[in-house]
Amino acid sequence: ARQFLERMEKPDVDYIEGLSPAISIDQKTTSRNPRSTVGTVTEIYDYLRLLFARIGQPFCPTCGCPITKQTVEQIVDQVMTLPAETRFHVLAPIVRGRKGEYTKVFSDLKKEGFVRVRVDGEIYNLDDEITLSRYQQHWIEVVVDRLILRPGIEQRLADSIELALNMAKGLVIIAPLAGEETLYSANFACPQCGFSFEEITPRMFSFNSPYGACPDCDGLGFKQEIDPEKILDKNRSIREGAVLPWSANESSWSLQYLLSVARHYGLDPDRPLKEATSTQINAILYGSGREKIPVVYQGSNGRQWRQQVRFEGIINNLSRRYRQTESEAIRQDFENRFMTMRPCSSCHGARLRPESLAVKINAYNISQVTAFSIAKAKKFFAALKLTEKEQLIARQILKEIDKRLGFLVDVGLDYLTLDRTAGSLSGGEAQRVKLATELSRRSNGRTLYILDEPTTGLHSDDIKKLLQVLDRLVDNGDTVLVIEHNLDVIKRADYIIDLGPEGGDAGGEVVAVGTPEEISRVEASYTGRFLRKVLSGPRE
Repeated sequence: ARQFLERMEKPDVDYIEGLSPAISIDQKTTSRNPRSTVGTVTEIYDYLRLLFARIGQPFCPTCGCPITKQTVEQIVDQVMTLPAETRFHVLAPIVRGRKGEYTKVFSDLKKEGFVRVRVDGEIYNLDDEITLSRYQQHWIEVVVDRLILRPGIEQRLADSIELALNMAKGLVIIAPLAGEETLYSANFACPQCGFSFEEITPRMFSFNSPYGACPDCDGLGFKQEIDPEKILDKNRSIREGAVLPWSANESSWSLQYLLSVARHYGLDPDRPLKEATSTQINAILYGSGREKIPVVYQGSNGRQWRQQVRFEGIINNLSRRYRQTESEAIRQDFENRFMTMRPCSSCHGARLRPESLAVKINAYNISQVTAFSIAKAKKFFAALKLTEKEQLIARQILKEIDKRLGFLVDVGLDYLTLDRTAGSLSGGEAQRVKLATELSRRSNGRTLYILDEPTTGLHSDDIKKLLQVLDRLVDNGDTVLVIEHNLDVIKRADYIIDLGPEGGDAGGEVVAVGTPEEISRVEASYTGRFLRKVLSGPRE
């Protein structure tokens, strides 16, 4: 990040002694970004990604079989099932989605005797000058061999695949010149249907990375889609404007177009749409597919035009116009009038690719684990059944997860789920999440914590839990500075600075300083008067 930051001059200071690191936790500490969750804010999700990458058991997302490593012979057998005379390339993917110019990579490949590479989908000759943008992501694959599928090529194909696997750390791409290419892995592959996994890495479980995010919703878990309920008024007929986004003017092309569609499907344009069949409604919403429909348009001068067209449907029409428009005002109008936020139909809100969700620990994938409440998640990790090798690998990761979950329980947030979006947290919840995160990072006895009204919106039981955490910090040697009006917090303090005497323009002066007992004896202090009642007996 240093390259994007301005250089700052060092301060003219020779020596600083006794200055503690300070952490300020106010009431607006969490992001409103829909990608931020309780798990990501507390960094628990980072450890979960690491845990699933290291000890997760992959299963085939297609047939559910356990995934095993794929040998060169198995890859050759699958390639030989392609149609005869298929022309294809054997590619070694050596750079996958990384930034850089890679001049030396091209030079080294040329010295090793390779002739061609595929860069970002385009084939280049290594004798050509290949210039790449330093700050863009690139995909570079070495063309190891070019083959035509014929009997007798098995040995040459096996040698080429083995070379590609060695160059690309267990990956090889078989890319027919016409058709869909296939990625094979010597690491993981389904023995039943041949589905191949890439190497399982932490980024595979990140919904903020293209390697892990669901491609349909880009890792958000929901999509804004055209809502049929918002574009059809079924109490009206087509002639009365039942299709809300399209004009109902008798001379308009859109109405005459719809009338032609209605006639084709036997729908009475003068009857309310609620009397139409589901087939007729679907035809209006989603179109005629490949079928062409006769459309008649009559102009104001009486002339008619007839043509055969494929009707794309109202939903497809609006979706296309929404994608293609460059006007932010039109896009906003579409979102307000015709669209609804819904869970993604591909990942069902899980945010990740199917192959990421197919990696499990004790029969649970990472999305199912993040759906647990914090209290349930703590019990789940405490009861994990792991082999001796898995325990050795996961011991430190599980220790960090348990510590962070423990701090969240201590501040009274055991009811939250790890997949809860950060933007949906209340001010008090957000502060306590931030506090728990900071506690898990440090609490070394030399830190100054500044909290701005941490009890806002909290139940009295939650306030007691929060005070226990603050007491523990003080006992550990940390300093806690709290801006607060709650009497339970004020009377628990070691030292009080009472500002006032009132708020706004009537304040701004130091009214009293001292312990709660000392403040209670200051008659000019409103805080002292209330403390006197609290400290002397039952609260009035």
